[in-house]
Amino acid sequence: MTAGIGALDLEEAGAVLAAESARFASFGWMRGTSGNLSVVLSRDPLRLAVTASGRDKGELTAADVVLVDGRGAAAQGGRPSAEAELHARVAALTGAGAVVHVHTVAAVAMGCRAPGGIVFRDLEMLKGVGQPAHDVDVVLPVIANSQDMTELGDRLEAARNPRMPAVVVAGHGLYVWGADPRQARHHTEVVEWLLELELAGT
Repeated sequence: MTAGIGALDLEEAGAVLAAESARFASFGWMRGTSGNLSVVLSRDPLRLAVTASGRDKGELTAADVVLVDGRGAAAQGGRPSAEAELHARVAALTGAGAVVHVHTVAAVAMGCRAPGGIVFRDLEMLKGVGQPAHDVDVVLPVIANSQDMTELGDRLEAARNPRMPAVVVAGHGLYVWGADPRQARHHTEVVEWLLELELAGT
């Protein structure tokens, strides 16, 4: 899970993404065929392994992955998620080695409740995304949804907060990233915890 960029081949990446997908699906964060995951295999040129489109994320195998280029277009394998272009954009923009996209109730609800961004402060869990636990406001950006991945990527780039490795897409879900799949998973679980706490109104 901690393999660096270029250390995984497509099949190995597929096995990693299948395991991560099963974990998120077990939480109810990738219901049906929703959500998608990716891991960067090379930087120059940018190549990512992305979960295949239309598959139950709780039942993926190592073969259910597609190699895409820096524009999110399939370079090997079947049909990638329609959002593969955004995964590639996030990887290029942030330097991330893995990207997670989940559809959680808390992300959708809080995106509607706080369209200008969600502010967290004085919470120990903020350490899980590399931020101080006290006396600092940490903003999770919220952006409007679009079916045009270029437009959505532009919105993400404009709103991105370098201190928060995540963005909520209103009415849609949550994008989170990290240096590798394990860190991306940890960031996802931490951000989702923060969103659930905020939604609870405490």
